[in-house]
Amino acid sequence: MTKHRIVVAGCGGMSNTWIDYAMQRENAEIVGLVDIYEDSAKSMAAKKGLDVPTFTDLAAALEATGANLVFDVTIPASHKQIAITAMRAGCNVFGEKPMAESYEDAKEIVAISNETGKRYSVMQNRRYLPQIRSFRDLLRADTIGTVGSIHADFFLGAHFGGFRDAMDNPLIIDMAIHTFDQARFIIDADPVSVYCHEFNPPGSWYKGNASAICIFEMSDGSVFSYRGSWCADGLNTSWESDWRVTGSKGGARWDGAGMPYGEYVDISKSESFIREMIKFEGEQGWNGQQGHFGCFDEMFAALEEDRPAETDCLDNIKSVAMVFGAVESARTGKKVML
Repeated sequence: MTKHRIVVAGCGGMSNTWIDYAMQRENAEIVGLVDIYEDSAKSMAAKKGLDVPTFTDLAAALEATGANLVFDVTIPASHKQIAITAMRAGCNVFGEKPMAESYEDAKEIVAISNETGKRYSVMQNRRYLPQIRSFRDLLRADTIGTVGSIHADFFLGAHFGGFRDAMDNPLIIDMAIHTFDQARFIIDADPVSVYCHEFNPPGSWYKGNASAICIFEMSDGSVFSYRGSWCADGLNTSWESDWRVTGSKGGARWDGAGMPYGEYVDISKSESFIREMIKFEGEQGWNGQQGHFGCFDEMFAALEEDRPAETDCLDNIKSVAMVFGAVESARTGKKVML
């Protein structure tokens, strides 16, 4: 069995989940913690009961520990440096979303992954829920026919504080990557173009644009529309967004919390102005771990089976393209080809 020797880069709050998972895995061992503030790394080691060295420099940590896997739980601005340093040192990388702070940086990460043969997999934890798996299964089963459009609403009043409040594009870059990736996953299609209007509404506590409306043309001929805001107090959606898909034979809904449901045309009934429909509900057919732990399971399985993970950078770059294409469209006021 492969033994994964892990250095964790970034010891903020999100690293708790990453470290907890690694400590539960029989063939994984945390061998070092890295943070630009070494006291943070020391505090995390004490909190988790880890007797491991701490560092302020990733390259030094990799050389000292003989690690073969890096967990990148740093801020987006650091992802490129962490990923490239790790892969060039012979390590695979699991990283928090988004893959990078710019599309050019993300493409460079993919190039280094191809050059070194090392895997870089991205935490897209929202793929790993029984409800979204059921939703995708309904569409794959042709329950509503050929998909014509997919729509997502995301409205939350998230008072984070910290770096997000100072970002130029906090919603699109830090959060919409999840919803964009979910859309690709749900309908098995990739982006072709995007038109985006980005704005910061009255009452926003963010410096940058915390709201956006996007229209994507997808590779299967469908259209994906996104309406989102990270400064919407009241009537909040789920973190998973509120979804509707229209097809040639019916429609399907998922509110991001319960199981999906919908209606398809009852072909046994005669034609009418509003056609009679048959209701259906999704079934829970996926029993893997949920959220972060489900994504970790897939990423580790991929390493051990010597294949790209479902969220490998070779695939995730397409979701990243949606993010930065939307930002470019909003900046120029024009449709952007992806």
